[in-house]
Amino acid sequence: MSVHNLKTKPQVDAILQAKIHLAAANRLAVLDDLHEGIDNHFTMTVPGYKDRFLILPFGLHWSEARASDMIIFNEKGETLEGEGVVELSAQCIHAPIHRITGANVVLHTHQNWAVTLNMLQDNRLLPASQTAAFYHGLVAYDDTYTGTADFLEEGERLAAAIGDKKVLFMKNHGVLVVGDTVAQAYKRLYKLERICRAQVLAMSTGRPIQILSEEVIAAVQKPPVDDRHTRAGRDNLYFEAMMRVLDRELPGYAD
Repeated sequence: MSVHNLKTKPQVDAILQAKIHLAAANRLAVLDDLHEGIDNHFTMTVPGYKDRFLILPFGLHWSEARASDMIIFNEKGETLEGEGVVELSAQCIHAPIHRITGANVVLHTHQNWAVTLNMLQDNRLLPASQTAAFYHGLVAYDDTYTGTADFLEEGERLAAAIGDKKVLFMKNHGVLVVGDTVAQAYKRLYKLERICRAQVLAMSTGRPIQILSEEVIAAVQKPPVDDRHTRAGRDNLYFEAMMRVLDRELPGYAD
């Protein structure tokens, strides 16, 4: 079975599949300009465990991420498998969020347009487009930047802030998204950047922004009765397509 196929694989392959998808997400962040070189962090709970997490070790550029590079670490910051170490803020932000919220995938970036919006006093995401409507009710806001995350307590604070939402806007800092799968979480992160860009550009015109009504938002968010593709299926098809793009543009992530 192809490593590009996101359908269920035997359990013995689950960890390898997770490593491949996480490496692909790191590389996609380079193609989509969501990265800061070696900084920021993508993590995933190791299949079969709740207290072990996959991450690209600190020091590797995201464009060179490979499945074989992924290390497994715990909340103490110990490397349990692989070569390299987890960066301190990655440990302190991600491990508590995984533990407290139960999120399988946690992606944190300082991507340009989201950071731009989070630099404003009023950084609320506006439901003013079809794409933005899908995020209405999914976003939590942390309005108190406290500095770099050097202690596990900061991750616990952020976990409390995101609660049961899927996106956390971090004022003066960046964004964080959670998901059940790498496909779901990465698509969520990518679409979020496009929404933030569109909102900032619309705001820059100085003209009034048309907000969608609650009725329209509810209609957008409700899956059509005759839809041929589930939401999860759409996430998978998107990520499979993007891995094919990687195969052409930035191959080697599955090594």
